Amino acid sequence: RAAGKDFWKSIASELSDPATELSFQPQRRDVVKQLLAGFGFRVTGARMSSSTVQTNTRTVLVTSHDPRGVQFIVSSLARSPTCKKDEFHHFDAVNLRKFYSAHAKRQGCAVLAFEVTSVENIYQSYTMKHPKLVLRQCNYENVKVLEVYAYYMGDTNVTDADVGTILRFVEVKHYKPEGELCCPLPGLSPLEATFDDSSQAAYCDHWVSNVNSRISFLKTLEDTLGFLPKVDFNAGVVAAGEAQIESTVTGNESFLSTSKKDRALRDQSQVYLPINNALSDVGHVHGFLKEIGQGVQHVASRVENLIEFVQRANDYREMIGEGFTFLQIPRSYYGILSKKDLFASLPDTKSSRKKDDPYCSAKLSEECAEAVLDACERSGIVSQDFAVDLYMSPEEIDHMLESKLTGCFLEEYRGKKKEVVTVILRSRYANLYNLLRDNLSEKSYVGIVRNQILVDVQGEDLLYQIFTSNILQRNIGEEAPFFEFIQRVCSECQDENGCPVKIKPGCGGFGIRNFLTLFLSIEVSKAMTEVSQAKSDKDEVKQKYAQQMVDCFTNQLNESNPILTEISDAMTAEGNYNEYMQTAMEEDDGAKVSYWRSKMEAAANAKRLGNVKLMECSAKYKDLMKTIRERSITAK
Repeated sequence: RAAGKDFWKSIASELSDPATELSFQPQRRDVVKQLLAGFGFRVTGARMSSSTVQTNTRTVLVTSHDPRGVQFIVSSLARSPTCKKDEFHHFDAVNLRKFYSAHAKRQGCAVLAFEVTSVENIYQSYTMKHPKLVLRQCNYENVKVLEVYAYYMGDTNVTDADVGTILRFVEVKHYKPEGELCCPLPGLSPLEATFDDSSQAAYCDHWVSNVNSRISFLKTLEDTLGFLPKVDFNAGVVAAGEAQIESTVTGNESFLSTSKKDRALRDQSQVYLPINNALSDVGHVHGFLKEIGQGVQHVASRVENLIEFVQRANDYREMIGEGFTFLQIPRSYYGILSKKDLFASLPDTKSSRKKDDPYCSAKLSEECAEAVLDACERSGIVSQDFAVDLYMSPEEIDHMLESKLTGCFLEEYRGKKKEVVTVILRSRYANLYNLLRDNLSEKSYVGIVRNQILVDVQGEDLLYQIFTSNILQRNIGEEAPFFEFIQRVCSECQDENGCPVKIKPGCGGFGIRNFLTLFLSIEVSKAMTEVSQAKSDKDEVKQKYAQQMVDCFTNQLNESNPILTEISDAMTAEGNYNEYMQTAMEEDDGAKVSYWRSKMEAAANAKRLGNVKLMECSAKYKDLMKTIRERSITAK
């Protein structure tokens, strides 16, 4: 990074300043520049006024180096329009003005577009069942385009259409030769682009909406597209302090059948649409709906290697001062060092860990463990919240402990220094290690923690996720959309014949752990921003209140973690037992059917009990946050 900063300063010192995580401000940024700098995407198409093009907007197509992957079309009003109306209606300025009017003049995501095999069938479904939502159908030389409004203002067919967000369906009659512009939307001109070696291809995964009526949108999608719910996060399960939401993931049925990872990565036939509605008058979803109305909360894309993808973004932001920051995840989510990690205990023979694993026990006396922890704190090995420095080597830790410990504690440490240093280093990702054991290398674990990536487990599949700070945001504190990037690490299981098992679309799922962590992280990040702002304003009362919020959300995250593991394990078991039962039914084996049914019911009951625990945890922190809020009001 240091060399990169120096090189950038030598060629572009007047264009941009290098930025750390703390100094970088995500507000008032050009999202196209962010995508180009942060992720190595490029502008591969455009529609702007020229001698041959008459338009009243400025539009660019931004893609990763696989042009058939994610395609972001970014439009703005032209400063000097060359026509009153664009011949391609989807590029006309009237669309932008309508969006701004419906969203309090805020920027955001106006359209979700899908390539389909038959526009006419979808048009007929909407015309028959939801005519209020139909906007227009246009036929061009090689493309048919249908546009409908995504949401009602409230109940289905009773309230009016919400004109702020559009679903666009595009049917291509004849595909263009390889190498030409892959975006099928007519009116764009291709542009040559060169991608650097560090950029990765990104592919569409899911799109999340915040709506007034989740049930209404679900019914509309089922009536018109045949989408059915896949996952439900019910009332009381997803909560952060006083903020509560409900969410359902709906989607189509994909016909993907492959055991090849690269094909599963590139396939975009599975459509997932998570849908949120607020249950309280506080929190992000409520604020989003109140400030800017219904709309797309975030767009999620998947990549091949998320750790490298995010590391690149962080490196480039620090070197050139452009790109993205990401939601802040408390280090306690990953693991911190405690005295109990260090003092003597017998190895847990019931654990899947090996008996000689030094992480089972460093075998120090309790007094020495306390001295080591104190030495770690005094020497800077750990921060105030006992998170171990991610850049510290084993040799550095040993050297610092040698210099801080004295007498019998130093002697005891020297007899077990290898084990102690191992425990200290592994505490950086202890919670993740409890989930994944030795399935990841230390380098991968540290990369996950350093880049604040979320990890969830579903069976033998993993889901890595990260969320950018708000995009298209003018001012601090305003609600705005954001990007999500994920990596689905599908298991490499084999069937009874030794053949690779087919990869399921969406392997890794939509983990309840990460879903709740996202919700909490949004609130934590907002509270951390309030802390920083209060420090800047020298408002001690507000700073104290904001810090209490940060602590409350962090404690809720830590307390929820083991409960979420229980739920995740139970959900995985329930799904597996159901598959085994279905196989037994096909084989007409009544005894096995009965056995697997009982196992499935037991797993379902464990899941239910886990949800009850989670709701109790949510209720506890709802009351605590209410108390904090009421005290802050009294203090003012």
